[in-house]
Amino acid sequence: MATSGEAPESWYLALLGFAEHFRTSSPPKIRLCVHCLQAVFQFKPPQRVEARTHLQLGSVLYHHTKNTELARSHLEKAWFISQQIPQFEDVKFEAASLLSELYCQQNLVDSAKPLLRKAIQISQQTPYWHCRLLFQLAQLHTLEKDLVSACDLLGVGAEYTRVVGSEYTRALFLLSKGMLLLMERKLGEVHPLLTLCGTIVENWQGNPIQKESLRVFFLVLQVTHYLDAGQVKSVKPCLKQLQQCIQTISTLHDDEILPSNPADLFHWLPKEHMCVLVYLVTVMHSMQAGYLEKAQKYTDKALMQLEKLKMLDSSPILSTFQVILLEHIIMCRLVTGHKATALQEISQVCQLCAQSPRLFTNHASQLHTLLGLYCLSVNCMDNAEAQFTAALRLTTHQELWAFIVTNLASVYIREGNRDQELYNLLERINPDHNFPVSSHCLRAAAFYIRGLLSFFQGRYNEAKRFLRETLKMSNAEDLNRLTACSLVLLGHIFYVLGNHRESNNMVVPAMQLASKIPDMSVQLWSSALLKDLNKACGNTIDAHEAAQMHQNFSQQLLQDHIAACSLPEHNLISWTDGPPPVGQFQAQNGPSTSLASLL
Repeated sequence: MATSGEAPESWYLALLGFAEHFRTSSPPKIRLCVHCLQAVFQFKPPQRVEARTHLQLGSVLYHHTKNTELARSHLEKAWFISQQIPQFEDVKFEAASLLSELYCQQNLVDSAKPLLRKAIQISQQTPYWHCRLLFQLAQLHTLEKDLVSACDLLGVGAEYTRVVGSEYTRALFLLSKGMLLLMERKLGEVHPLLTLCGTIVENWQGNPIQKESLRVFFLVLQVTHYLDAGQVKSVKPCLKQLQQCIQTISTLHDDEILPSNPADLFHWLPKEHMCVLVYLVTVMHSMQAGYLEKAQKYTDKALMQLEKLKMLDSSPILSTFQVILLEHIIMCRLVTGHKATALQEISQVCQLCAQSPRLFTNHASQLHTLLGLYCLSVNCMDNAEAQFTAALRLTTHQELWAFIVTNLASVYIREGNRDQELYNLLERINPDHNFPVSSHCLRAAAFYIRGLLSFFQGRYNEAKRFLRETLKMSNAEDLNRLTACSLVLLGHIFYVLGNHRESNNMVVPAMQLASKIPDMSVQLWSSALLKDLNKACGNTIDAHEAAQMHQNFSQQLLQDHIAACSLPEHNLISWTDGPPPVGQFQAQNGPSTSLASLL
């Protein structure tokens, strides 16, 4: 442990050896390790040994005990002493990095920032630490939602790495900046940045795993950018490349050869985390496109891998991946008619969020949105309204806001007596005029909601215009669920207007598509229409077959409805404020909601 310029005294080496032995014992004997390190101070050691020992003590106490005050005191001493010693970079900057991490844990962010700024300022001759501290301060600003400052720091890092000749870490800085610009919706700046990143990544010749991990980062940004824009068809080539890339990575062996440039000593994500992330974006794509069985398959794979990883790794990103996967699969289950399972998974998300305040802050709005969708599916309209209202209160994310408003509008349409609130909402998501987000999918959904309202008001020609617009948009990007919903509603309009042939031309493909997704409510609706259509046309056998199908779907939905409403977790529908309730559910005596409009 002694560096050049330190006399490795025998007492010092003996105490260090004992401390390390106790730290690495199984189980670790931390108290004895701390005693050995504290004993170093009895010998009035030279400054270098003193600073290094304070760092070692601070690190052991921070990582292995709850005594953060003592850890902080040692780290502060290490940082203070090491600044007075020339050529002592590792101790100095590791103390600064660890101490600022500890400050953040204690919510002393205003102490962490100036400390990191000072360390960044004096580390310019030490490329590894300079880059690491820039990433750390950028992450701190990101957690505080100050994305402008974070982007500035990442820009500084990109320029610094260009000067010191590290194209690999330059790409990491630029891709990280691209990710934040996507979060800020600064699309004008994202496109040139991603183009530059693409060139750097392709031209960089280095460790194959590092090169492929840069490509994964780059492609993940591209795929999420397309999915945010609701472009499910356009994203397919990128998604395919991403899936091939992760297969390549899984066949490469981790080389232990360290990069020659110390500024290159960074990894974006471990290989196993990247695999889960690729599963996750595949699930997002499958859900948006309406391939729900595929979404289910990839969710199962990803959750299985997450369970294995969480046994060995406490990284908070794994819980974030798990919550996002569950959010998507819950929406799939509500569509496929598995409400009881969806409800239990909503409860699982509550439990994960209860364990982490930051996770809850980032996902509270999504959680209330999912509960709102569940309430819609079991016909608890008042609760659905309360959940969507709570979700709107908690989000600043534009796409999520538009999604919630669209669903809240459908609640008002179904209630039938909320005209003023409904018109106020629809004005804010007018697809013909100043639509608030760039999402293709959400704009198509806004046309559908207009069509649904016009249908209920008996304005059939207007309804057809809106629904044809939805169909045009959903066909352009393979949005299967919106296509199925629009077809069946158009079929219903033609049926009401007495145009049975045209109605049949809409309802049959709607039924086929709904079976492929599978979308239980559209199947129920289509089979009811087919029964009436065939009856009206005198096709007795087909009418009987459709009636049988309708009966089967009704039974399945009814049983699932009763199962869901009987679960103790059903009480979650009345939670609209505060932290997620966990373990507070009382069993109910069966469903408390009307089934009439469901069937």
